[in-house]
Amino acid sequence: MKNITIFMLTVIFFLGCKELEPRRPINKQKQFFLKESAIRNKNTLSVEQTLFRKIIKQEQNLEFKISPKGFWYAFKKENNESLFVPERGDRVTFSYRIEDLNENLLYDEAALGVVSFFVDQEDLIPALREGIKVMKSGDVAVFLFPSYLCFGYQGDGDKIGINQPLRFTIELLKLEKNKNP
Repeated sequence: MKNITIFMLTVIFFLGCKELEPRRPINKQKQFFLKESAIRNKNTLSVEQTLFRKIIKQEQNLEFKISPKGFWYAFKKENNESLFVPERGDRVTFSYRIEDLNENLLYDEAALGVVSFFVDQEDLIPALREGIKVMKSGDVAVFLFPSYLCFGYQGDGDKIGINQPLRFTIELLKLEKNKNP
């Protein structure tokens, strides 16, 4: 009886030490779709960045810089007196226009109106949220935004197409620093 118990415990011990085999995804189509989507997005971004470089070469009167977020920007008018750029909680007021990369006007300042919002605290397209953060009060800047920061794969349903990179011109009219950081 004692030998049987020892034998059973030994068998259970060795069976319990068996390496577990990881589970495989049940839905392989979803995994395929995600991989294909990632490849498609990388290709779209590569094409957009090539277009941006071509535009920058043509724009000899503007000095473009690239941001860590993947967009390009250049100042048409820069306020060298101010040291402050918008930070979380600051209230900014600005006007802007949207053009395609060939500088065909899609929406002008009158159609879009003056926008006032609290930085990183209100919903706004990523292009505007991120672009404003490199400006100072009184600056006018030109931005080349990739489609993923604008209206992405949906467009706006009107003048802006699917996966369309855009050119924004933004004027930061007013910057009110948050008094309670």
